[in-house]
Amino acid sequence: MTINPIDRDALRAQVRRARPFPHFKIDNFLDEEFANRVLEAFPSYEEAVKVGRLFTAVNERKKVQVTNASLFAEPITQLNQALAAPEFLELLAYVLDIPNLLADDQLIGGGIHQTGPRGHLDVHIDFNYIEERQLHRRLNILIYFNKDWQAEWGGNIELWDKDVKVCHHSFAPIFNRCVVFATSEISFHGVSAVLCPPDENRKSFAAYYYTKEAPVGWTGETHSTIFKARPNEIVKGHVLMPLETAKRNMVQALRGLKRRLKKSLMK
Repeated sequence: MTINPIDRDALRAQVRRARPFPHFKIDNFLDEEFANRVLEAFPSYEEAVKVGRLFTAVNERKKVQVTNASLFAEPITQLNQALAAPEFLELLAYVLDIPNLLADDQLIGGGIHQTGPRGHLDVHIDFNYIEERQLHRRLNILIYFNKDWQAEWGGNIELWDKDVKVCHHSFAPIFNRCVVFATSEISFHGVSAVLCPPDENRKSFAAYYYTKEAPVGWTGETHSTIFKARPNEIVKGHVLMPLETAKRNMVQALRGLKRRLKKSLMK
């Protein structure tokens, strides 16, 4: 057994009371022996950087993610499979009241996550749609693998209200803790600054769930990740983030121009 037994009715009741959006937290989520094997199978931060994607932008810095499941060691492969198993999908569908959930076998944005010292992930809502496969993003699951994590090291997962004025929850990324939440247009969340020592890093495994059916109230609008500054991030919100957005838009425009030029030259 990889995932410890879960009282699905108690968890469903907990989710219905949850604020600011549907979510739950479970400690000792995985069988302890299995959780230890997953931790031991994690690559070092340096190894992950070599094979994964390293983020260096204003809103997401010093985080590396490895989404290629063929690179996972066996215990991490087992974890990925357990999170995509039909019985676990059915449990999530019941607890969160979202039928027909689908796991993402491509792990877009998911997989092994590691954040180095002085890294962070600003408050945001996630992309809401995968157009190529016509999938609506509905849930995030995050499992943490940080033993002896100290409170002063930060790296907490924060759940904010829709206006990013009040942080309702701030969960430390302690070993074998699982956090699941519904993704929507109000599910603002982020990670506080990681202040661990140079020889440590914040480790987690992430997976996302989808439906073919659109969520209630969907307007048809699709978007990528949308960041918002915290109330105390005045300079970032008014200067750094707009500059980052302008830079990103320019890069996307140049890529589009190159594609159009290439097509015209091929005619």
